[in-house]
Amino acid sequence: MAEDSGQERTEEPTEKKISEARKKGQVARSKELGTTFVLIFSAIALLLYGPAIGKGLYNIMGRALNLNRNESYDTTKMFAVWESVFSELFFPMAMFVLIIVIAGVVGNTLLGGFNFSWQAAAPKASKMSPMKGLKRMLGPQAAVELVKSILKFVLVAGSAIFLISAFFYEILHLSIEVMPSSVIHALEILAWMFLGLSCTLVVISAIDAPYQSYNHHKQLKMTLQEVKDEYKNSEGDPQIKARIRRTQREMSQRRMMQDVPDADVVVTNPTHYSVALKYDTEKAGAPMVVAKGVDEIAMQIRKVAIGNEVPIVESPALTRSLYHTTEIGQQIPDQLFTAVAQVLAYVFQLKRFNKGRGRRPTSLSKDLPIPDDLKH
Repeated sequence: MAEDSGQERTEEPTEKKISEARKKGQVARSKELGTTFVLIFSAIALLLYGPAIGKGLYNIMGRALNLNRNESYDTTKMFAVWESVFSELFFPMAMFVLIIVIAGVVGNTLLGGFNFSWQAAAPKASKMSPMKGLKRMLGPQAAVELVKSILKFVLVAGSAIFLISAFFYEILHLSIEVMPSSVIHALEILAWMFLGLSCTLVVISAIDAPYQSYNHHKQLKMTLQEVKDEYKNSEGDPQIKARIRRTQREMSQRRMMQDVPDADVVVTNPTHYSVALKYDTEKAGAPMVVAKGVDEIAMQIRKVAIGNEVPIVESPALTRSLYHTTEIGQQIPDQLFTAVAQVLAYVFQLKRFNKGRGRRPTSLSKDLPIPDDLKH
């Protein structure tokens, strides 16, 4: 998409982009680092178990070349020879192979971590395209690989010349040594030269690993449009989300307005805030907020209350406190119970008076008991 739109990849890759890349098998990998690990630890394994392997080979050859007449004509004796071969070489060879396998796994997962992807293993027609193959051969990555190959040749060739010069007299001395010490000594020389040559690749790995990490991060970078598209796909279109939130808010308001006719009282600010309260005498507990709102919603609550003959009481401090401390469907805080109880008592007495069952209640106190920490 970046190529089509002409936009530059300037944005850092998102977590989703990195996760999708790993699923496709696109992780930072350094072949040089894996190769270096395998070669160095192979040399170390040869130093550790090379003498045992050389001694085992010497004993096997001696056993196989010194068969007596009966063993030569008895086919069952072959199994005894194989048993000696197994006992001589199994442990050192098993440890040798185990070290190489561990080095291969660690070396190839050290950069990028362990990752297996069926998508990367699946055949792709694009990999068989001659034009894309030619493009890869002539691209910048191919130039980097050429430089690495030349540098490896120079380093390995120079190290080989140095190591041959350093071990030259020891190599010549092998011709006058006796068996089996000559074989063991030869393996030791070979292992040390192998280790020296392998260590030269550390220089290549030290350059290649950071480069591969940088190149992988660069390939994952995104254009600004890609970031916006991903945000829309994952989080949703902001316009659609705003429309959904508006619809949900309208539905919530309609449900809230349906509960206002059942309220016992509506306390107001008197113009900016409105809170509808209901007290169920059959249930133990505090009064409950069934509706609340500010400005236009507050006006709608008052209109519904007037239309359904729900008493409206002006108490600015109590209304603001209820609005800011209580959600719809929740009971009022215990600290406001006394103030609300006075309002409800006034309303119930007023209802009885209107029905001719009692005397007119005294006016509601404007200074209701509201704790300082609940005043707004």
